[in-house]
Amino acid sequence: MITLKAGDKAPEFSGIDQNANKISLSDFIGKKVILYFYPKDNTPGCTKEACNLRDNYMDLLSKGFIVLGVSADNEQSHQKFIEKFDLPFPLIADTDKAIIESYGVWGEKNMYGRKYMSIFRTTFIINESGNIEKVFKKVDTSNHTEQILKALESA
Repeated sequence: MITLKAGDKAPEFSGIDQNANKISLSDFIGKKVILYFYPKDNTPGCTKEACNLRDNYMDLLSKGFIVLGVSADNEQSHQKFIEKFDLPFPLIADTDKAIIESYGVWGEKNMYGRKYMSIFRTTFIINESGNIEKVFKKVDTSNHTEQILKALESA
């Protein structure tokens, strides 16, 4: 499995968002990107995380961040999730898991003794040059924006 860390070049990707627009990492050279991977639309933890980023979106924009979410859900699922929770940022439909696997966030999980494959909730902060500045593997879904900003202040 790929393990990306701070200082690594962020893998280039292209994907389709909820509106069938193509989004590539290279579109954001010169900007700071919050690239967050989450397991599934409309689940409790994923909803908390998305809504926390939504509620702090203007603050993140004012600090120069672009927010992009990625899951293996399809465009229609993302569209419903965005409409239901009024999310202001794009969600990339990575149904073939190409982006998910290139960032090393796909693997085996174990819940109540049941093993299954899923996305590890992970956030990458990518700087203006396209390098990974910070990786969050233990995401606080209710306070993720604060978690990001505090970590970057102390870096």
